[in-house]
Amino acid sequence: MSSIEKVAALVRLGQYLSGNDSALQTVKDRAFQANGWFTHNFIDLSLQNICRYYLDESKLNSWLSGYPAPTASPRSVGIVAAGNIPLVGFHDWLCGFLSGHQVRLKLSSKDTVLMQHVIDKMSEWYPQYAQQTLVQDMLKNCDAYIATGSNNSARYFEYYFAQYPHIIRRNRTSVAILDGTETVAELEALADDVMLYFGLGCRNVTKIFVPEGYNFEALIQAFRKYAHLADHHKYKNNYDYNLALILLNGSPYMANDNIILVESGSIFSPISVLHYGYYTSAATLAEELQASNDLQCLVGHGYTAFGNAQQPGLSDYADGVDTMQFLTGL
Repeated sequence: MSSIEKVAALVRLGQYLSGNDSALQTVKDRAFQANGWFTHNFIDLSLQNICRYYLDESKLNSWLSGYPAPTASPRSVGIVAAGNIPLVGFHDWLCGFLSGHQVRLKLSSKDTVLMQHVIDKMSEWYPQYAQQTLVQDMLKNCDAYIATGSNNSARYFEYYFAQYPHIIRRNRTSVAILDGTETVAELEALADDVMLYFGLGCRNVTKIFVPEGYNFEALIQAFRKYAHLADHHKYKNNYDYNLALILLNGSPYMANDNIILVESGSIFSPISVLHYGYYTSAATLAEELQASNDLQCLVGHGYTAFGNAQQPGLSDYADGVDTMQFLTGL
């Protein structure tokens, strides 16, 4: 398939994923049954963003214009996909598909249903493409690897894939810098950055930095936008557990029914908890954060706009490593 044909195939996929086909609705149900974190609302949001930012014809053509044509000498690329949010491995698969390599994909047990359906649907429509993506439990003897996991699993990936070209991704998270001038709308948009997908994504904000003397009242009120998450038993269990730990430790905290704010030096926070810290110089802080290997996205005035953290485009590569450049350079 040429690039033109592949873009057309992806546009068709976008039309399908944004529609109401009964088979797709059944797959959504199965995905939620397999993973209780994948609620219908969050599956729909993920599909909506994929269709809008990844599967738009003009966006795809503009993005691809910056890279060489698909290789005439395809390699086999092993991709170890994450599963923290619905279809989080889609972008890696997309890059492999468009670069012309054979993708050997190891799906996360947390996100098997949705990705498998996408691959099956493409194979049904385009039988000539079916062998370009193979879902496998073992990824041996590939020519290159892309693997996403925790800091612990990354050490194993580095060891096993050391002799091959590779991209190894580790734990990352996102941070917001507030200056105290944020509007109610911006604070509610920040709530999206924190709460979407229950905060499980690397682009979810898990810590905010505020100036000394900051008044948290409006922020806590804005987070009531997600009061309904307290009705989700898995999320509520995390909320109750973390609140109990905070109370047992006698730590100061602020909370409403769905989020707990705790001052902490760590930019990583557990589910249902948002860490905060103070700063004296926003510019110095931003420079330090952007130099960190733990940061995926910086949100705030002058950075990623509030509410946009979970809307990455085709060029917003995980860990800042250009996946398409890596693949087209093999």
